[in-house]
Amino acid sequence: MFQDRKQIILSFFFIICGVYLSRLLYLQVIDDRYLTIGSTAIKKQVQVPLRGQIYDRNGKLLVANVDVYDMYVTPYKVKNIDTAMFCGLFGVSKKYFDSTMAVAKTYSRNRPSLFLRQLSKEDYARVSDAMMHFPGFSFELSFFRTYPARTMANALGYIGEISKKDYEEQKEEYYRRGDYVGITGLEKQYEAELRGKRGVKFRMFNVKAEDKGSYAEGEYDTLAVIGKNLYTTVDVEVQQLADSLFQGKTGCAVAIEPKTGEILAMGSYPYYDPNILSGKEFAKNFKELYKNPDKPLNDRVATGFFRPGSTFKLVQALVALQLGAIDHSTAFALGGAPVKCHPHPGSPNDLHNAVRFSCNPYFYHVFRKTMAFGNETNPFKEAPIMLTKWHEMTSKFGYGQKLGIDLPSESAGLLPSVKYYDKRYGKHQWKFSNIYSLSIGEGEVSVNMLKMANLAATIANRGYWITPHLVKGIGQNSKGIDASLKEVHQTDIDRVHYEAVIAGMQDAVERGTVSGGAGIVPGIAICGKTGTSQNKKGKDNSVFIAFAPRDNPRIAVAVMVQNAGFGGSYAAPIATLMIEQYLKRKVERIALKERMMNTSIRTVEAMAAKGEVLPINKPSEKPKPAKEPETPQKEAPKSVKIDLTIPKEKLIAPKNTK
Repeated sequence: MFQDRKQIILSFFFIICGVYLSRLLYLQVIDDRYLTIGSTAIKKQVQVPLRGQIYDRNGKLLVANVDVYDMYVTPYKVKNIDTAMFCGLFGVSKKYFDSTMAVAKTYSRNRPSLFLRQLSKEDYARVSDAMMHFPGFSFELSFFRTYPARTMANALGYIGEISKKDYEEQKEEYYRRGDYVGITGLEKQYEAELRGKRGVKFRMFNVKAEDKGSYAEGEYDTLAVIGKNLYTTVDVEVQQLADSLFQGKTGCAVAIEPKTGEILAMGSYPYYDPNILSGKEFAKNFKELYKNPDKPLNDRVATGFFRPGSTFKLVQALVALQLGAIDHSTAFALGGAPVKCHPHPGSPNDLHNAVRFSCNPYFYHVFRKTMAFGNETNPFKEAPIMLTKWHEMTSKFGYGQKLGIDLPSESAGLLPSVKYYDKRYGKHQWKFSNIYSLSIGEGEVSVNMLKMANLAATIANRGYWITPHLVKGIGQNSKGIDASLKEVHQTDIDRVHYEAVIAGMQDAVERGTVSGGAGIVPGIAICGKTGTSQNKKGKDNSVFIAFAPRDNPRIAVAVMVQNAGFGGSYAAPIATLMIEQYLKRKVERIALKERMMNTSIRTVEAMAAKGEVLPINKPSEKPKPAKEPETPQKEAPKSVKIDLTIPKEKLIAPKNTK
């Protein structure tokens, strides 16, 4: 019995030994793959895919790629190299070499780290033969972004090296130190779609660092998958027109297609050429932009905070009409209100003429009746109840919340509520006199320019809006956008009330607060509303929202020009020129276009940077009433001729000039 068990154990032992010997024989004698290796090394090469490109709505290229080579170093392999020769060959200093090597060793001695970024194909060809003298250094094909249209820097965003925090917190191990990722704008929002999928190749090199071809005929290689292209909603011709009109000015402009929520143009000014934040000079150029007093890095469209000014009167009117606090023929006298108004024609002072001439006292009385609705004998008693109702109805226009645009940063703004005033003044300690400035879009309410364009789109649609968005398609089939970007939002205000307001808006452009007929485009019925938004320092902001044509609207626009004064003098002409370009595919009002292009407006920030005296509004307990011009200004501000072409050697947009 014992002898049988011994035989079984010995047999099992010999079988195992036979299997190992057979495998060794196969690997060293039969399998010819290992005969070719000899004194070679197998290196794993990561293949970085090209990032997806970005196009406008008509197929014009907005963002593309340029092939370059990045150099990586694996510290433990770097032995006995001629540092002086290396630095001379690659044009780097000894200090850069030592500091970068120290960072690489701190990260890992056995894993590759980025050493030198963005060598051109010509530079790579020049140095490739010399790499045998520098063991531990290798190249990977990479790319950097280029922006052919040279516009929309804030919305498109830029890419940069992954931060230490993001590298350490990535949920799945994909990025390496030094890899590019989207930092802002669409580049960040659609990072997963744009980045593609990495590939891996295994190559054999001999002791002289000569490439001996693929290992195992590429059996273990994986192909890199190019990132998906983005097809945006942007009309680059309208966008570039807005860029030219804002030369020498600070502000923002956004245009939306009302029926779809597609953004046609989105500019924050002063703008800068996005190419300057793509390349070796990124850090230097970013610093210059950051120090610019007009803050070109700020996205004023989606993240800025502004008082809506008189454009907010349209919401006040619609809410009051729906509640029944007023009707289409309700008239109020010009007096009897703490907010004043310029004398204007139009009798009676009804809703139509109040919208046409932007009458402050009228909308003060509208808001007062809304807050007191149902209890005229004791109007303040109902204010908390009615303010809650007003807040609920106004928020359906998108105020006080994020609209959901496909960008990584968007401000919600502020729409004050009962809770807000209770916290500020004490519960039930506030009165109508504390909140009446809301009637004309001043006081505590704040919005971004995206919301103001969305209001124009909502009125154009007679009561609903689609989530504003910049991307309409992803990849070859141009589909795949999130369903939330096509969501329909209802305001629950009857269509008939919109028609009453729209009639006044058309007259505001043709016979009202827009200066000198600057809003009239032959053959196109434009409906708009001017606004004059207050600043703590300097002149008021010039604001204008509009849509066109009146029937079957195709474009809604909002424009703000900082420190430019009345809404009809600067914002309105720029907005109507954008409308003209989109609907007619050209601008026929050449004189107006040139005047807007050649007019510079100094902002408070620019004046402060030059040490000039700032015009500061006198403080008061209550905000001053918004003003609108009754007639065109007699004398236009002095203008300065500005060269709109941007030289290649100086791609940053010029600062405002006198």
